[in-house]
Amino acid sequence: MKSIPISRILLSLVAAIVLSSVSSAEVLKIVVNDTIQPITEEYISRAIDEAQRRSAQAVLIEITTPGGLVESTRHIIEKITNSQVPVIVYVSPAGSRAGSAGIFILEAADVAAMAPGTNAGAAHPVLLFGPTQVKPDDEMKRKIENDTAALMRSVASRRGRNVEVAESAVLESKSFTEQEALSQHLIDYVASSEDDLFRQIDSKSFKRFNGQEVTLKLSGQPIAPFGMTLKEQILDYLMDPNIAFILLAIGALALYAEFNHPGAVVPGTVGVVFILIAAFALNLLPTRYAALGLILAAFALFAAEAKFASHGVLTVGGIALLTLGGLLLVDSPIPEMRVHLLTALAVSIPLGLITAFLMSIALKARRNKMVSGAQGIIGETGIAQTALAPRGKIFIHGELWDAVSSADVPAGESVVVRRIDGLLLQVEPLTAREPARGPAIPA
Repeated sequence: MKSIPISRILLSLVAAIVLSSVSSAEVLKIVVNDTIQPITEEYISRAIDEAQRRSAQAVLIEITTPGGLVESTRHIIEKITNSQVPVIVYVSPAGSRAGSAGIFILEAADVAAMAPGTNAGAAHPVLLFGPTQVKPDDEMKRKIENDTAALMRSVASRRGRNVEVAESAVLESKSFTEQEALSQHLIDYVASSEDDLFRQIDSKSFKRFNGQEVTLKLSGQPIAPFGMTLKEQILDYLMDPNIAFILLAIGALALYAEFNHPGAVVPGTVGVVFILIAAFALNLLPTRYAALGLILAAFALFAAEAKFASHGVLTVGGIALLTLGGLLLVDSPIPEMRVHLLTALAVSIPLGLITAFLMSIALKARRNKMVSGAQGIIGETGIAQTALAPRGKIFIHGELWDAVSSADVPAGESVVVRRIDGLLLQVEPLTAREPARGPAIPA
């Protein structure tokens, strides 16, 4: 029997491993249909790390975005340019856009592509300093523009794209259709679908950010969708400023109810949870702290309405402040990351009316005389069951009480309760000028 050389066996094993790895190569695909903010940044970064772990052939980012925050955009660009796996950014489907921050991500990609009927651009910067926006003077404005334009030039030049046209998207807020972007060499391909894009990419080399020439063959390769984790989905949902404002308003209303009904527990718990969740979301968003002051002032006006009875003037003022506070709460460079007017009104008007109503009920309850228990019989009238000379028994509220009178009262006469001392009532004869209050009928 002829033996097989060990070297041939080892060679076969190595070949099998190589073929297996090639056949299992895949394209990791993520879909970004959102604003560019910290959760989007985390999602894209995690996808690139996972692609490197799986040794995927490429990462495909299908994107449609109105734009977003400058800081998150910079971090995404850094992650894409340092990725060991080629990154393809594809603006799709038709009708999508890569606005503002989106065009930076598009230009940072190893392969930039757009579907028919899409557009990209309008990337003039609106820079945010921490949680608030400082209105820059002309000199600061130029610095911001030049800094952002330099980022675009750096990315576009290293990718071999049209630096001058790319810079005009920043300095002149220009926007480009897919054909304009292709003809002016801002993107590499216009493709109607992923398969069409992969066919165009096949066997065509491109230069990576580190200068290395790479050729991909993606046609027929499996596409592995890579979605957000549950945590990212929840946080991404909370990053909607409208949701954050609604949570904040509901939490404030719940705490308001707890303060008016101490010991209820449930409203207080709900209020604390909702406010903490809203605070977490607002901490990640460019929040104006002055707007929080307006919201607190609105609740102060609601409370004042119930106390001073201004016939609705204070309530209207509170609703106006709450609406204004909601509109100014999140200061973002794009409308999609601000509280909408409809949301602000839909929250402020019902909340204002409910809060003023609850406060008025609470104040009325505190002002009303106690009408239950032993104290509830003070001022009420009863009938002397025995002669009060000065002590005896009276019938009141369906019960017999020991009573002492300031003057002698014969049995069967009416008396009025003036004080209660333990289980002894101090009464006076009911004069003709004093009308009876709810006379009791003896059994």
